[in-house]
Amino acid sequence: MELDVTIEIPRGSRVKYEIDHETGRLRLDRVLFTSMQYPAHYGYFEDSLGEDGDPLDALVLLDFEIVPGVLVESRPIAVFNMNDEAGGDAKILCVSTDKRYDHIQGLDDIDEFKLKEIQHFFERYKDLEPNKWVKGEGWEGRETAERLVEEARERFEQSQYESAAEAEEKAPSTD
Repeated sequence: MELDVTIEIPRGSRVKYEIDHETGRLRLDRVLFTSMQYPAHYGYFEDSLGEDGDPLDALVLLDFEIVPGVLVESRPIAVFNMNDEAGGDAKILCVSTDKRYDHIQGLDDIDEFKLKEIQHFFERYKDLEPNKWVKGEGWEGRETAERLVEEARERFEQSQYESAAEAEEKAPSTD
């Protein structure tokens, strides 16, 4: 499975950007209250809808600098399951389809310290923010990650179908 991930936040940043899906422009969401930095490039899968109603979140392991707004062709390899104040919020871990990452095919191919670093970040990055919390639920492998991506893409397609049906119902009758 290879899919585009739109990068919103580059690795090493404390600044949380989000793509405004109505304007397509990059919006400053907030600066993290903690002194932590994103441990990987962070963004979302195009044409997907996570359980929280937003596009499905993705982390991309890539050793090169990336600017927000760039599409990176990626392969899902694992998922970090977590819940926050808004509900389920899975983070799909990916690698670039660049040949340099061909040796990474699943969770067991990722350095254990890197997995702990990512988990620690997501379990703690909201610690100083009022009324926000995170509870990590652990890692699962590639098959689960790919299934979650497929489900998110199906939710997106269903939401598009429902939006079109609602628009058709509201359209004036030509009878």
